[in-house]
Order: sequence, then structure tokens, then C-alpha cells
Amino acid sequence: MTQNLADASRPAAAAPAPAAALGTADANSGEPRGWWRDAVIYQVYPRSFADSNGDGMGDLPGVRSRLPYLRDLGVDAVWLSPFYASPQADAGYDVADYRAVDPMFGTLLDADALIRDAHALGLRIIVDLVPNHSSDQHEWFQRALREGPGSALRDRYHFRPGQGTDGELPPNDWESIFGGPAWTRTTNPDGTPGDWYLHLFAPEQPDFDWDHPAVGDEFRSILRFWLDMGVDGFRVDVAHGLVKAPGLPDLGSHDQLKLLGNDVMPFFDQDGVHEIYRTWRRILDEYPGERIAVAEAWTPTVERTANYVRPDELHQAFNFQYLGTSWDAAELRTVIDTSLAAMRPVHAPATWVLSNHDVTRHATRFANPPGGTQIRERGDRELGLRRARAATLLMLALPGSAYLYQGEELGLPDVTDLPDEVRQDPSFFRASGQDGFRDGCRVPLPWSGEQAPYGFGPTAGGPSWLPQPAEWAGLSVEVQTGDPTSTLELYRSALTLRREHPALGAGTAVTWLDAPADVLVFRRDSAAGSFVCTVNTGAEPVRMTAPGRILLASTEAVAVEGETVLAANSTIWWAV
Repeated sequence: MTQNLADASRPAAAAPAPAAALGTADANSGEPRGWWRDAVIYQVYPRSFADSNGDGMGDLPGVRSRLPYLRDLGVDAVWLSPFYASPQADAGYDVADYRAVDPMFGTLLDADALIRDAHALGLRIIVDLVPNHSSDQHEWFQRALREGPGSALRDRYHFRPGQGTDGELPPNDWESIFGGPAWTRTTNPDGTPGDWYLHLFAPEQPDFDWDHPAVGDEFRSILRFWLDMGVDGFRVDVAHGLVKAPGLPDLGSHDQLKLLGNDVMPFFDQDGVHEIYRTWRRILDEYPGERIAVAEAWTPTVERTANYVRPDELHQAFNFQYLGTSWDAAELRTVIDTSLAAMRPVHAPATWVLSNHDVTRHATRFANPPGGTQIRERGDRELGLRRARAATLLMLALPGSAYLYQGEELGLPDVTDLPDEVRQDPSFFRASGQDGFRDGCRVPLPWSGEQAPYGFGPTAGGPSWLPQPAEWAGLSVEVQTGDPTSTLELYRSALTLRREHPALGAGTAVTWLDAPADVLVFRRDSAAGSFVCTVNTGAEPVRMTAPGRILLASTEAVAVEGETVLAANSTIWWAV
């Protein structure tokens, strides 16, 4: 596959421009401006990004060493998945100490150096925050177990007596997102069976009880700790889960897949979460430099998601409805319209995302028939990559902020054939629930060389915590750099053009133009120029009038005599 640029040479990516002052208006929409409103944010999964010491596990010094790569890629900010002190029962989302770096990733000094280096390169840093639950090794939870029934620390979690004659049954019928019961029974200090505690995820991840004031006090302190360190924002894990319905009522019959938040649940998307985020917003606004928070909020509708980004709450929320949309023109248009319409009344930017550390990479998702975000099959790799490249250009042409997941710029697929003995996803070991195949999107990145770990670690033949396929030697950063047909160079070109073209990124609307079946055509205008995006989601090429001059295409495109052939599964950007 090739791309046809207006200028054959790719311009060097510029350092991110300074953020606009809060309160100024966007010239295209009249909406308030902030750096996050049209930012491209790159997710780094630290254990899989770069390994500095050769132990097979990525770390903060490794991330720090690769910051120039991210600057040159053209992103505005870097979101780091958890690197806190943790037993790693769920890849760091089970936090034992929110103010410490796990030794496997480095030290607080490494975190400080990474933040400073990123700022020097014009990059902002967003860190993960995990407020729904802690590790069962957290000091509070351990003391609650040691002190037994009556411990004041138990009020900071959901400890409950069981049902049945001797309390042998869970307090209610809730199930874990990872499968199995959402309750685990404790053993009292004297060895007798004790109360149960709630964990919506793994048993090693007990849920906090946010009705207790000490929990809120602690997290406000944690926010200030990292803001004082210089971070530019937080990605809030399970932002929809902090508050549970009063009395913890039974769930009743349900579809297990709806546990992620696609239906009304007594433990998700309760209205009480919004007062928590109002207190957080006041803290964020105290700090200079436009610090932000991003909600990972799985909700039944995009309208419910919009509640998390009202003017006095968080700044962004992930658009999971968009992530789960099939490669279909009608479905895509519907979710784009719905997303933009839902965010407009709350003056928040829409966000767009195709992959992350919890779902199948879109290069593999689009290689298979539609059917969710957890795919077990390899599928048609060539078709998947072709669609993925087109989907990326569509996403980056939309108004708002875009999130990239590490490795998607290389066109990496999921690794669907990992041996069972190397898997570490806790949902894989549960009897039911999520498919347990998240390890496939977490395999360490290939940077260079012909032998594993392909530059992920410092030594050829060295370890990596998950094995990399041999075919990844041909997908490395080194191999793709300078190749105008590569997916990496497509991303670099797209991000450069997005930064330079005034009609890209910012704004709140698109103007749809007439198009054949399976084709999307929309226009975006600014005082300095206009832009058109054409997308063919169909299996056959479509001949159409060329709307202008080709800026960038996901696959080979030629416009002659006022017409162009829009190839199957392709996207073209046009200057008008």
C-alpha cells in the first residue's frame, strides 16, 4: 500500500505549540479553548514500551529514552498506564501505594526525570489514577484484615456479612467483570470464617467505599502529590464505578457482557460520582498550565458519558461507543453524529479512540467479521491493516481529541496465539467473564533488529515478559522509518498535517456531503482554509468527483481530470 502526498517529502514534526490560554475561543466554533480539546494523546503501556535494563519488563527509564520518538511522531501528550507500587495481580491496576513507583519500573526520581524531559520536548504527561479499588496488599486493607471485625479500616471498603445459615453465601448476586463472584470471604484473625468483601474486578482488587470521607480525603491528597510532581493530568480508571447503589441491591438476571457498563447497573454510573469529580476539578483548576482529567467511563449511552465532562467536572471522557463501532459507513456516521451532539451542550470536546490495552487492536478487529472488542482469531491481516489505516485517517479528521495506543502506528496486530503458560491477564484465569485475551494487545513493541526482543530490551536474544512473533521483525520502527508506504510514516504524515491544517482537530461539527452507499464524505471549514475527508468502507472501489487536492491517502490514490477512484477500505484527505 502506498500514500500519495501533495509534497513527496514528509515535513519534520514540529514540537507541540503552547496551549491556548483557558477561556479564549476557538475561531472555528466559538467554544472555549484548551490544549486538550484537539490534542492527540499517545498511550504508553510501560511494561511493553521499552526495557532499559534487560530484565524483560519495560520501565520508566525506557520510556524516557524513547520520548524523542514520540515527539517526532507528532503527538501532544503521553498517557502512562500504572507504574505504581503493586503486586501486579492485574498489571499494576492493583495499587498498593499510590505515591511510590514499583521497583520493576524504576523510582520516583525516574518519574520526575521523565516528566521533566517530556516537558522539555514539548510533551505533556498524563498518568493513570485507580480510585475504584486498591490492591489487597494496600496498608488500609491489610490492617482491616489483621484487626478483624470492628476495625475502622473496614468502613473504607465494602465488607459485609454473608447470607445463609452461617454467612456462607455472598451478600448479593453481583459478578466480577473478570468472571465469577464479585465477593470473597475473609478469614478472621482467630481462623474462623469472616465477612465478605466486594471486588468488581479480581479478588486482589477490593473496591473502596467512597461513602467514607477518608477515601475522598486520600485521593485528593494523591491528586496533589502528582500535580506537585508536574503531571499534566490523570486518566481516571473505572471512573463510572466509584459509587454503588444504596443497599447494594441484587442485580438479577442480566447479560454478562453488559457488566462493562453497557446497561444500567447498581455498581456503575451512579449519579453520586459526579460530586466527587466536582471536588477534583476544583483541585485541578488551582494549578497552572491547564491540568486535566479524562474519564474511563463505560456508560449505557454517549449522553450519559457527557455527564462526566460538564463544565465543572472532568475535561474528557473516552468514547467507547466509537471504539466498538463496526467498519460500516452508516454505523460510523451515526456514532459520529451522536457523539458530537452529546458533547456540544456541555461544551466538551468529543474524543475518538480505536485501540487500547483492554481491547483487541483495531488492525485485528477489522480483520475479522464484526463481533465485539475481544477477538480470538488472526483474521485477514492484509484486510485488517488496510481498514485500520483508513480508520485512523477518519479518526484524525474528526473534531476533538484522538487517542493512540502504542504500536498502532506500526500497524501491529494482536498476537492471538500466545501459549497459555505465558498469559498473565487475570481474566484469562477466571471461569467466565471477559474473554481473557487482553495479553494479545500488550506484547512488547519491536523497535529494531532481526532477533527478539527487537530492540525492546538492550540485548539481542534477551527476554521480554510476553513473547514477540518472528514476523514483527518486519514491523519494527527501524524497518518502517523512511518507507513512504509504511504505516509509521502514514501516522507521522497525518499528525504533521493535522497540526498544520487549520480545519483539522478543533471545532465541534462536520458538514456531511452527498455520497454513494458505503462512502462517507464530510467537510470542515475554517477562516484559513477548508478540508474534505472521503472514506470508502466498502469492498469495491468507487469513482467520484475529486473535491480538491489530495493531501494524504491511506492507500494509493490518484486524482485525474477532476475525478478519483476511491479504493475499497480507504480514506483520502483533501485540501479544498
